[in-house]
Amino acid sequence: MKKTVLIMFLVLIGYVVHACPACEKQQPKILRGITHGTGPDSQWDYAIVSITVVIVLFTLFYSLKWIFHPGEKAESHIKNLVIDAD
Repeated sequence: MKKTVLIMFLVLIGYVVHACPACEKQQPKILRGITHGTGPDSQWDYAIVSITVVIVLFTLFYSLKWIFHPGEKAESHIKNLVIDAD
């Protein structure tokens, strides 16, 4: 079962990652062969996507950092109510 799901996932990723020939012609050189659909309409599209990527990476970094190393050491912290609920 796990192998079937993995193979289906890899096939789906392979389909999504590579653009079809019609879409490749509509894309700028930077994105050619990667995405489907029409390309960006202006330079603002690149700026918006770049800023969004930076925000997502920043959020991901700090989310993972605070999940694995929360840093609260006080005995009265609310997390201790959940952890020490026995």
